[in-house]
Amino acid sequence: MKYLSIKQNKNKDKNFKTFLTIKQDTDMTVKHSETDVLIIGAGPAGLMCATWLSRCGIPFRIIDKRSNEIFTGQADGLQCRSLEIFQSFSELSFDFASLNQSWKMANHMIEMCFWSPNSNGQLERNSRVADTIPGISRFTQSVIHQGNIEKWFVDSIDYFSEGKIQIERPLLPVSINVKEENEGKSNIDDYPVEVKVVKVSSEEARPEQYGNKNVANGLFRQFDGDQDKSYKEKPASEEEEDGEVEEEDCEIIHTKYVVGCDGAHSWVRKQLDIDMEGEQTDFVWGVLDMVPITNFPDIRNRCAIHLKDSGSVMVIPRENDLVRFYIQLKEVERDPATKTDNKKFTGNVDDTQAKTKGRIDRSKITPELILKQAQKIFEPYTLEMTDLSWYTGYQIGQRVSPQFSKFNNRVFIAGDACHTHSPKAGQGMNVSMQDTYNLGFKLALVCKGLAKQEILSTYQLERLKVARDLIAFDHKLSRLFSGKPMIPNSDILDGVDMDEFHQVYLEGNKFASGTIVDYEDSLLINKLKLKQDKNDDGDGDGLMVMNKLAPKIPIGRRLYSVKMISQADGRPIHIADRLSSDGRFRVLIFPGDIKQYPNNLKILHSFQDLLDDSKNFLKKFTPLNAFQDSVIDIITIHNNNRHEVEIFDFPDFTHPLDYKHRCDYWKLYSGKGDTYHEGKINMYDDYGIDPKHGVILVIRPDSHVAKVVPFSIDGLKQVDEYFKKFMIDQTNNVLASKPIDYDDSKRFIQPRLAV
Repeated sequence: MKYLSIKQNKNKDKNFKTFLTIKQDTDMTVKHSETDVLIIGAGPAGLMCATWLSRCGIPFRIIDKRSNEIFTGQADGLQCRSLEIFQSFSELSFDFASLNQSWKMANHMIEMCFWSPNSNGQLERNSRVADTIPGISRFTQSVIHQGNIEKWFVDSIDYFSEGKIQIERPLLPVSINVKEENEGKSNIDDYPVEVKVVKVSSEEARPEQYGNKNVANGLFRQFDGDQDKSYKEKPASEEEEDGEVEEEDCEIIHTKYVVGCDGAHSWVRKQLDIDMEGEQTDFVWGVLDMVPITNFPDIRNRCAIHLKDSGSVMVIPRENDLVRFYIQLKEVERDPATKTDNKKFTGNVDDTQAKTKGRIDRSKITPELILKQAQKIFEPYTLEMTDLSWYTGYQIGQRVSPQFSKFNNRVFIAGDACHTHSPKAGQGMNVSMQDTYNLGFKLALVCKGLAKQEILSTYQLERLKVARDLIAFDHKLSRLFSGKPMIPNSDILDGVDMDEFHQVYLEGNKFASGTIVDYEDSLLINKLKLKQDKNDDGDGDGLMVMNKLAPKIPIGRRLYSVKMISQADGRPIHIADRLSSDGRFRVLIFPGDIKQYPNNLKILHSFQDLLDDSKNFLKKFTPLNAFQDSVIDIITIHNNNRHEVEIFDFPDFTHPLDYKHRCDYWKLYSGKGDTYHEGKINMYDDYGIDPKHGVILVIRPDSHVAKVVPFSIDGLKQVDEYFKKFMIDQTNNVLASKPIDYDDSKRFIQPRLAV
């Protein structure tokens, strides 16, 4: 068997040198195992991917080289879209653990205050704005410890998998091999990727702490080369002098796909020989998580503070009285072992000069140093520190990988492994989770044999553009944040224009929310023929593509959630809560006003024969004996007061019966009417849908709008053509039949994809 062997670069990964040479014989004492997906790295990106796969019932494993589950500190901001995604893993019968807890426990970011020098050079507040753009989402930006988020992910994975999936740690990957003869093929029954892993002790996998050993810090992971050095090397025994590892310590995992979520110094990326593109600046910032003692009036608001000579601060109020301070450090020494001169580094030195000075000496970054600099910036206000919980330092840099996958989409990278930037835009954890939220459902569909492997190519197509947009935004914001402010009414014209800074922040806030991510035309997004129907929403985020039948629904973006009313019981519900993340596509049928336009009801009834046809998308792409909505879920939303119509006025597919003759009442809704407790609802107005003509929407499992077609027989046939391009015929996929006395009481909690 021929392999594409990916060799380890010893110069890049010195910390792995004792694990590089594994005995290569085929002795059966080496453990072999198989799984559909191997996730390397159990941070937020890896855990999001694992949540998708566990929710969809896909066999997978998730490994991490860390011995401890969660580091203190790290990311803390949750943007609107991330909270929407958390909500999407919930249903009426259960709750994804992090949603309610994060919403209750987090500090909600309501207001942003800008402070800068006045004409006398004195610090003053010059404006206040909403921290989250009003109306952009039903959630606002909030702040919560990343450790809580990771724990809630782990709990949910355990819940969805019924305890079968646990993070395996500390496991260290040491080699990847891909079967050459499988490249270009899409036989999902093969396991073309082999990953060799070695078990290390908790002591060997524990990162060293630098600086103040009494307080948790993240210095080990922030500077180039530090993370690679931070994991203690395994001492070689006499039998291991050549770097060999005993076979009983090794395992070869045979898998269909690998997802590398292993951070900015990604081992997986290095094995793929993918270099990051971008630059590292000489701007260095310190971070403190502590309870401040201060007379600064806006300490419980998010603040951007610029001072002419002392640098900048971003204030992030957190939960439990904590406040996070991002503080620009004026002067940090270089590591004497690496720099080429004895001068101290200043924040104004450009990158080309910094390369000759060696690495930042992170041992010189202490909480006291960071606080001292913050005190200068806050003058004339006072600032003291108590209850310090975490600190770190980092260099600002923006880098992005030119590739997110390799080997015919068998090996992927996500999150920090393919894009790094400053933390002040609040994007790191959020964009990382959204990477694997994009990838996870695609892997599930392919591993289930429901969709062609070609859909995996849309991951790089969609997320690389997001990463590049993020890098461009962060590049501009971080330099404006780190530069000296321009003094009003001063003869000195150089410096950052605060008006420009405010505008960049406001324009970027919409991007930062994650709600305007717009995927281009692809196998899964159909908008090429509608390019002429473009609108600029006037907020600086570019052109949107809409169908004139639904002019307020941009194709390629997530469906903005508005409320509708259950026909059966009158309960108002956000449509997003009906589009839960369980791997299924949704077809939303808007038949309009069926009383004023009775022909609309006739058209709706005519859909029944098409949907009953085994050659049509609903039955063709659903395994035999599976629930009929377990791959494609059809939801109908009319535009009548629910008291004017009855459930059984509508065709059977709007209230289908299952194998036990139980009626599904949750497929028919009213988009218009008064509710008893939540006011008026007018969904058709919200989306710009004409009640006379209606419309049909195809929604991907990640809630992005895939296609918009007319409400007609021809429109339904266009939906059929959409699915035929990438879905796999399930005619010969026969599942075990369900006896009438089968206990499926857990069907709303267990995986719902193709079951």
